[in-house]
Amino acid sequence: MDTRAAAYLQENFQQYLEDLKTLVRVPSVSFPDFPEREMRRSAEAVAALLKKRGLENVQILDVPGAHPYVYADWLHAPGKPTLLLYAHHDVQPPGREEVWKSPPFEPTLRQGPGGERLYGRGAADDKAGVVLHTAAIDSYLKAEGKLPVNVRIVIEGEEEVGSSHLPEFLKLHRDKLSAEVLVLTDSGNFDIGTPALTVALRGLVEMEVEVRALHKTVHSGMWGGPVPDPTMALTKILSGLVDENGRIAIPGVLDEVRPISPAEEAEIKRTPFSEEEFRRQVGMVPSAQLLREGPSPGAQVWRLPSLTVNAIQASSRKQAGNIICDVAWAKVTIRLVPDMNPLKVRKQLEDFLRSRVPWGLELHLKSEAANPAWATDTASPAFAAAEAALSRGYGKAPYKIGCGGSIPFVGPFAQALGGAPALLIGVEDPYTDAHGENESVLVSDLRKGMLGQVYLFSEMAERWRK
Repeated sequence: MDTRAAAYLQENFQQYLEDLKTLVRVPSVSFPDFPEREMRRSAEAVAALLKKRGLENVQILDVPGAHPYVYADWLHAPGKPTLLLYAHHDVQPPGREEVWKSPPFEPTLRQGPGGERLYGRGAADDKAGVVLHTAAIDSYLKAEGKLPVNVRIVIEGEEEVGSSHLPEFLKLHRDKLSAEVLVLTDSGNFDIGTPALTVALRGLVEMEVEVRALHKTVHSGMWGGPVPDPTMALTKILSGLVDENGRIAIPGVLDEVRPISPAEEAEIKRTPFSEEEFRRQVGMVPSAQLLREGPSPGAQVWRLPSLTVNAIQASSRKQAGNIICDVAWAKVTIRLVPDMNPLKVRKQLEDFLRSRVPWGLELHLKSEAANPAWATDTASPAFAAAEAALSRGYGKAPYKIGCGGSIPFVGPFAQALGGAPALLIGVEDPYTDAHGENESVLVSDLRKGMLGQVYLFSEMAERWRK
């Protein structure tokens, strides 16, 4: 059955690539201050694609205050498992448009690492995930007239802003979510052409930090000296967040971090690592030092916590006049690992920031997210099915890896389904630059990922017993 579906996908891959281009053209940025109408337009484009590719009961689902979700299903495989397929249609802001080599919302094919790549915001994260689902479904329906499994599909509209309305969504639409297995196409491969199953995700605490000294900007020559500089105050605060080795220095934050066990370390060491390749993938300048902790930087990224200043602003780089700024602002995030309580970590971060404010300046804090880490047991037959499917799709066995990023959807959905196994797959690679400028997906791996999804349906039908 899957042979004909796979052949159909191969023959019609270009139309699925065009599906992805259509979605990328919609600037569905879910961040505040971006047009909400584009999120609605994006949901409508996703709904149209689901319907076009043969799914039924297609609906745009609204939750008060949230960007729209999209739902569809195909439930005509009696006795076979039901898969809940997930992706998200919202994207990050484009960032510095002058750094993009082509317009961020005009999908563009050009050569890049590994071969031909499709460039555009959301080309990988996560509109590619939407198309992995629809391409596999369409290939079966066109080649066989049916699917080997039942599917429900949920495409979220607020993943990039923390999924804050997810509890309300689960409460309102629980009747649409019944399934034995979750399949989430929002993660990455180990390397170009080398697939992966993600079995752990870091959690996330986000905090906006604002330091105010004045109610207006003033001339730095006329007033500099006695008037405190809020930008300098902010940098003094931020500098204490980590030690000289980049390790989190906030009292108590690391107390609950579980040491890496010998068994974990042995599994980590099975995964190949090259420092030279790692530095090249991330684009480090030659003089920069790796801040090493743990058995390898790869393991460090997903098994140990980290702290990052994602953004800092005071005045404007283009209009940097000779002034004392009135206010300085930064966004700080902490990536969490299992056993770290996000609410506790958020409180520890708040307390530390308040204790560091110099010169009596005003400090304003705004919490953006506090989501826990997630990890899964791979004993379920769903994982054996996924390993077999990815091996067939890519011609290479997948690695089981952790991911340093966060997907707030995973834990609550798995819990809502009574602890259903969650398969995290995707087509990002170390050169994708998700969230950065010039985001891209490798076209050859997009094709392999679609084939892997075709094989996943048949492997799941064969191996899973309800």
